[in-house]
Amino acid sequence: MDFKAFLIKYAEIGVKGKNRFRFEDALIQQMRYALQPVGEFSIRKESGRIFVDALEEYDYDEAVEALSRVFGIAGICPIVVEENKDFDHIAAVVCDYVGERYEDRAFSFKVNVRRADKKYPIKSMEVAALLGEKLLERYEEEGLHVDDHEPDVLLTVEIRDKVYIYSDEIPGPGGMPVGTGGRAMLLLSGGIDSPVAGYMISKRGVSLEATYFHAPPYTSERAKQKVVDLAKLIARYTGPITLHVVNFTDIQMAIYEKCPHDELTIIMRRYMMKIAEHFAKESGCLALVTGESIGQVASQTMHSLAVTNEVCTMPVFRPLIGFDKQEIVDISEKIGTYETSVLPYEDCCTIFVAKHPVTKPNLNVIKCSERHLDDVIDEMMERAVSTAETIEVC
Repeated sequence: MDFKAFLIKYAEIGVKGKNRFRFEDALIQQMRYALQPVGEFSIRKESGRIFVDALEEYDYDEAVEALSRVFGIAGICPIVVEENKDFDHIAAVVCDYVGERYEDRAFSFKVNVRRADKKYPIKSMEVAALLGEKLLERYEEEGLHVDDHEPDVLLTVEIRDKVYIYSDEIPGPGGMPVGTGGRAMLLLSGGIDSPVAGYMISKRGVSLEATYFHAPPYTSERAKQKVVDLAKLIARYTGPITLHVVNFTDIQMAIYEKCPHDELTIIMRRYMMKIAEHFAKESGCLALVTGESIGQVASQTMHSLAVTNEVCTMPVFRPLIGFDKQEIVDISEKIGTYETSVLPYEDCCTIFVAKHPVTKPNLNVIKCSERHLDDVIDEMMERAVSTAETIEVC
């Protein structure tokens, strides 16, 4: 059947007290952004409810898919809207709804009525009982029956300024609306983990920028495009992302030539964090975000993470820190980044990986090794920052 409107349910936002309107407004803003490519919609809020009304013909599946990527939405309910609040009219519409919505009507049901309009002459429980009787009169012979405890279908009728009828609730992604939790800088590579980390942190309401480290000619333009494509996939959930593409080749080569090879990855990570933090501070970000998980590789042991963190003055958030690889893969498949992440275009980290990387680096030893770069690193860092390419991804 054709639905012209949706009821949007949220969860966490409902406990925000006097600040709830700020979160509702942020949610509506994200919904407008998500629905813009689908068609023209009117979005309004009313007494803890958000309604989306289609103002023109639209693709139902595209609209549901767009809304299902908006953090803060707990449920998406396609609804039938009726202005006529006469009971007999409501009963006829409800019966037609069930007949049209369910081809096989051999199931149990319960009618749930919410009477927000307290001037309506019939009380909620009585409306529910009367509607149940009408449905049984029409469909009982086809197997329709009542179950007040565990019904197959929960039919909800809300009587407000209009009458809203629905029985389906499509799960939303949950979380908090993007933009309500501050701004952070994601270190984005072409792998599986960092796009998932960006998704996870944005689910808590954090808006994103991203930094990618490119190493031509050791990494190709296809590797760079892969990261841009990943940023586009993440942006479906987070909104537009500013991507900083940093030429890291000179710094990597200097580290490779002047520092012990078993410390390559740790030292490279430290300089990556410094550069990412530079852009983060310029953009007003409050934290860095990485896709690291304890023990996944040598540079992600507790010792390695502590040494990497030492160069940062702002917090480093690692949403995947306790996840195993399969859990991360499962999320990447769910959000649509996996197929792009596994394309065989290597990033700079995999090109310059050490054969036998240190797993328990000593901070003092690492700092001593970095002194071999003193004569060149400042100039290289300044050049890497000043020549970085900025790409607006949406």
